[in-house]
Amino acid sequence: MKIKIIGLIIFWIFAAYMVGMSFVASWWVVPTFRNLSPAQVSATVWAPNSLLFWVWGLSIPVGSVLAGVGLLLYVQSRSSRIWLFGIGLILILTLIGVLDMPAYYPSVFGVGGGFILALFLITLWFWAKKRPLLEGSAKTAADFQLVSYVFFLVAAWYLCGLLGAPAYLLDPDKMLQFQSLSGAQNYAVEILTYFVFGWLFAFLSQYKARQVQS
Repeated sequence: MKIKIIGLIIFWIFAAYMVGMSFVASWWVVPTFRNLSPAQVSATVWAPNSLLFWVWGLSIPVGSVLAGVGLLLYVQSRSSRIWLFGIGLILILTLIGVLDMPAYYPSVFGVGGGFILALFLITLWFWAKKRPLLEGSAKTAADFQLVSYVFFLVAAWYLCGLLGAPAYLLDPDKMLQFQSLSGAQNYAVEILTYFVFGWLFAFLSQYKARQVQS
């Protein structure tokens, strides 16, 4: 019981950290970078590489991992699994974060997109194998899960279009040639909307799955 309470405390601390820094504080951080020059930003508390900037910038990566650790403690998962989750994710996120891409290589996005599509199709295949074995709310939960997969894939597709052809957000010269700035803005709103619906249906999937256990 003591471990469960500790886990719950850890979860709520880092949930508050994520909400406070990644969402609430962003209403001050983003306008600061948008409205001020680099020199002016450097004179604020949000100066790049300042402590507060890093506390804000790492709020989601660090907060999500440690909130997950808290929930694993709450559900009394095995300690080996908790360590693997926490340390493993931190190492993976760190390795991804230190990647240095000196130039824009479209083929990188092509290969990554191919992996995403392949994993989507494989996931759907296993989903289709499991779906007939479910009953009642479990079937509804699986259907919501499928909808979330579709929204996440569509978001990835349009993110590819935002960064590469046809919006060319990563290639300013191409963006000027194709006059795609307004299109890029539309892509960004669409991608955000797809992610919102993806997470909404992921939540609904978990909610319906919980009803199966009730």
